[in-house]
Amino acid sequence: MKVTEKKLADGVIKLDCEATAIEVNNALKEAGEAFALSMGVRPQPGKTIEQLCQEQMGIADLDKIVETSAIEVLVPRALDRRNLVPAFPPKATPATKFERGKKFSFTLSVTVKPTYELSSYDPVEVTVQPFVFDESPIEKQMEELAANSVVYEVSDPHPLTAGDACSIAMKCMDGDEEIKALTCTDRTYILGRGFMPEGFDAEMVGMEPGQTKEFTFDAPLGMEDGEVTMKPIQCTVTVNNVQKEVTPIIDDAWVEANMPMFASVQALRDDMRRVFEAQQREAYEGYVQQIAVGKLTSRFSGRIADEIYEATRDHLVQNLRMELQQAGMTWEQFIEANGGEQQFGMMLMMQTREVLVQGFCLDAVFRHERMTLTDKDLEDACYGMNPQANPKMMRQQLEDSGRGFALRETAERLKAARFVAANAKITVAEAPAAPVAAPAAVETPAAEPAPEAAAEAAVEEPAADAKTDEN
Repeated sequence: MKVTEKKLADGVIKLDCEATAIEVNNALKEAGEAFALSMGVRPQPGKTIEQLCQEQMGIADLDKIVETSAIEVLVPRALDRRNLVPAFPPKATPATKFERGKKFSFTLSVTVKPTYELSSYDPVEVTVQPFVFDESPIEKQMEELAANSVVYEVSDPHPLTAGDACSIAMKCMDGDEEIKALTCTDRTYILGRGFMPEGFDAEMVGMEPGQTKEFTFDAPLGMEDGEVTMKPIQCTVTVNNVQKEVTPIIDDAWVEANMPMFASVQALRDDMRRVFEAQQREAYEGYVQQIAVGKLTSRFSGRIADEIYEATRDHLVQNLRMELQQAGMTWEQFIEANGGEQQFGMMLMMQTREVLVQGFCLDAVFRHERMTLTDKDLEDACYGMNPQANPKMMRQQLEDSGRGFALRETAERLKAARFVAANAKITVAEAPAAPVAAPAAVETPAAEPAPEAAAEAAVEEPAADAKTDEN
């Protein structure tokens, strides 16, 4: 992509951008795949996304549908090309028609994120609650271990009813062919758990130990024109005995029989404690870091431009709406649960300022301390964004998509936050009101994000006038 840069007034930089035909095609592909995924259209061998959208949704021109999204795909690539960090995401203004297989020209008016200085860079002084290990996860895991290790023992004989467990011998036939997967001589079966079709359970109700019964039930064992078809299965079942569910006691004997890698139940608990304590200490470090960074924000005294404030507020609201949608909660329900429009508006205003100020303060620390980023810093930032993802792969994906500038800002702020916490003068309170393992969650947009949270941009010095970068 060719990108020419020119400084305008008030920290605004104009970018004249020209994407290649290949970049246009790739942007359409990315936007098309994202659209299809959001609409529940899944890839099929031998068919393009365009074909699938036409067949399943009647869309004749997918490119037209995703044009705006495809142009948005190109925007961060242009920013990353010039290593510019916007105060808020800029909108592209097309200069030519956007068409597959052709070059595309557009302009961006980028408001570069401003820089601020703090009133002091001395270590902050904070008071925190002491770390107290919470034992409850160990007890919960022990209970789950027992619940997942139930055994079935012979119980008093009686006619079977829904929910009963029993041992059965069974032989099932599909015509003249035996269904070996269903044939057994001693298998625990629980009526009503959905392990077999309802017709099978209906025939089992009322049977007693020692009784044999032959019957037919319908089972979903075939496919026709892509649809599941039901087939009649001939079955002979003998009830060996009625059983009862027994939850084991997790003691030394059980551990020796089932988890011989541990010498005793205490060794098992010690291993659980090691894992949970590491998790809780990591969360506690995040809590201390959050307190330290929160204290740092009192040293901020700059003025934040209205357009930056409004863009950040809109971004917070957009993210919240997406979270509510995934949780099945309406916007109106959320507002009502959080005190109504006026109270929510005040909370949103406070959170918007806190998000901005916290970020600008960390930017200032990073610059003041003349920090630089390492590969580990970038991968730590990726881990903070998504602990389940491979950090190296995530970094590659972000950089390939043109979001390297956002990743760098996240990494810079994370490194600065760790520096602030590591150098803080910390007083540990003597008696906590309750165990402290992590920052308290607030179920509103006013929830203060951890310093590791990714922002939308990074601070760098604006490039010189009229510079051009090409592939």
